[in-house]
Amino acid sequence: MERTLIGMLTPSSNTVLEPYTGALLHGLLPQVTAHFQRFTVKEISMSEDALAQFDPAPLLEAAQLLNDARMNVIAWNGTSSSWLGFEADRRLCATIEEVTGVPATTSVLALNEVLERTEVGRLGLVTPYLDDIQAAIVTNYRQAGHEVVAERHLNDRGNFSFSEYDEATLANMVREVAKSRPDAITILCTNLRGAGIVAELERELGIPIYDSVSVTVWKTLQMANIDPARIQGWGGLFEDRRLRT
Repeated sequence: MERTLIGMLTPSSNTVLEPYTGALLHGLLPQVTAHFQRFTVKEISMSEDALAQFDPAPLLEAAQLLNDARMNVIAWNGTSSSWLGFEADRRLCATIEEVTGVPATTSVLALNEVLERTEVGRLGLVTPYLDDIQAAIVTNYRQAGHEVVAERHLNDRGNFSFSEYDEATLANMVREVAKSRPDAITILCTNLRGAGIVAELERELGIPIYDSVSVTVWKTLQMANIDPARIQGWGGLFEDRRLRT
């Protein structure tokens, strides 16, 4: 049997993306499996030490270790470029591909592709981040043509603490953002328990919801020539014909 191996670069204090990625891919076992390599991320803020966590060097080392197991695709499963600037992820992917010979993507680049392909102009934003991080994210998306018309954030520096917010808390944040009737809502953070609430909230609100863990799975499957529509029950992202090829 030919296997598809998906590598995920994982923040060290993240306890959400691994189990939720596994749950999303469960129906594709044993053909498709996800594999994880951690590097140090303990705080999300604009402090010098926090920003230094996303220096490319540890991510590249993690990517090389992952590729000892011969990955088909490698993803940085994190959202740092949403506040650092999208170019940071484009540079990272180019370097990973150069060093490993493996196609690479990131959670943010995957989300941005979804927003472009579904022509989202009015965006709703839900995150756990601090005020200044949130402001930088709003600016970056506005400059990319996606006006954030409503947002909610937890003003938490995390990173481990992000995983301790329950689904009810996140669902209420999404409902608040939905009152402004954006074209789509993103739950932006791979350490939030967003993936499991998407399908029910989409039915309730009638608005597409794009979770960071889910969009990373969607894009890595595409890159590995696996039809994302094989994932069922996790929201419209995997069913939207505009996102099938």
